[in-house]
Amino acid sequence: MQRTIKSIRIWTLLLLFFLTQSYAQTLLKPDRVFDGTDIHENWVVLVEGTTITFTGALSGLKKPKGTQEIDLAGTTLMPGIIEGHSHLLLHPYNETDWNDQVLKESPVERAIRGSVHAKNSLMAGITTMRDLGAEGAGYTDVYLKKTIEDAIIVGPRLLVAGPAIVATGAYGPKGFHDGVTVTLGAEPISGKEEAIKTVRTQMGNGADLIKIYADYRWTPGADSQPTFLQEEIDAMVETAESAGKYVVAHAGTPEGMKRAILGGVETIEHGDGGTLEIFKLMKEKGIGLCPTLAAGDAITRYRGWDKGKDPEPERITQKKKSFKLALESGVQIVFGGDVGVFTHGENYREMELMVEYGMKPQDVLVSATSGNAAIFHLNQLGQLKKGFLADIIAVKGNPFKNIEAMRQTPFVMKDGVIYKGN
Repeated sequence: MQRTIKSIRIWTLLLLFFLTQSYAQTLLKPDRVFDGTDIHENWVVLVEGTTITFTGALSGLKKPKGTQEIDLAGTTLMPGIIEGHSHLLLHPYNETDWNDQVLKESPVERAIRGSVHAKNSLMAGITTMRDLGAEGAGYTDVYLKKTIEDAIIVGPRLLVAGPAIVATGAYGPKGFHDGVTVTLGAEPISGKEEAIKTVRTQMGNGADLIKIYADYRWTPGADSQPTFLQEEIDAMVETAESAGKYVVAHAGTPEGMKRAILGGVETIEHGDGGTLEIFKLMKEKGIGLCPTLAAGDAITRYRGWDKGKDPEPERITQKKKSFKLALESGVQIVFGGDVGVFTHGENYREMELMVEYGMKPQDVLVSATSGNAAIFHLNQLGQLKKGFLADIIAVKGNPFKNIEAMRQTPFVMKDGVIYKGN
């Protein structure tokens, strides 16, 4: 009996402690604040519980009694980064190629790897991620999201796509004779009926959004070609939207992109072969482009390109050209590097290439915060503003002047909880 009473007291004290912590006030004092749109010198940010309650000059704040102050001298405070294209269940292809990851690594192994990747991402300042396909691991990304939400493991907020959807015959692994059955990296469908059924099944199994492959290589080494018929894309988008969800499309050919755009997807992933006309159509329809510059750069390096010494490969030249056309068109650029192709936690590589290929640092930072929040329907994220959720990071230096400042993240807060620094 005494032991039971003692246990109750201990649990009561622990509950009171956590309740007190969840409503504590924390004042963050950096050199400057990027609020998701503009940068401000000598601002502070006050967090109460999970929410931002003040941003501005310290002189305009009446500090609540008992406020904890954290000195972040030498840093820029900013919203947590929202990664637009990731694969938590993949790791760099120069470690293990994609085929072997899909065929030889069990979903259990990949889930364990994914938990490590999730933590590394959060520690690098990525507080929200869109995971665009489990690549042969079924709905493991859905369960990874659940374990983060249940505080079993540490990681970013996740928006997950589940298995992704491909046209029958148009995805890998490939290279086997027709008598061999292999695990595929996505779920194949043909026709409107299967398209509708598969979208419904994936949403019912926990997918937050639907990813489709609007074009792909039909045989290894071949050029990409459109995959789905227009009526199939239309059906998938209509089905998802009727349930309050949306569709994104892997697409790199002008025709594949056009079909996805006309079908009503919300973002195009990659867009390597996009033309000015196609990008202008995207802008007109309010569709974002996630260019995934870092993935192409990484894959080219894995194949032996020594940047700075070797001539620029055609793949990189074409990517620079299409990105320039996208910027010229005014289409919304979605920050997302296809991380997983390269190392989780090195998401900054995409930002650096966006600047190298012609985007202004401020525009890159807007894309990675308030821009992505808007296009992903995250109404309380992406800005340091009163009433928004306290997903906040600090980076050393000033990323407006040097985007490489994003490599050093000494402070990470998600939902008002400090995961790094203090």
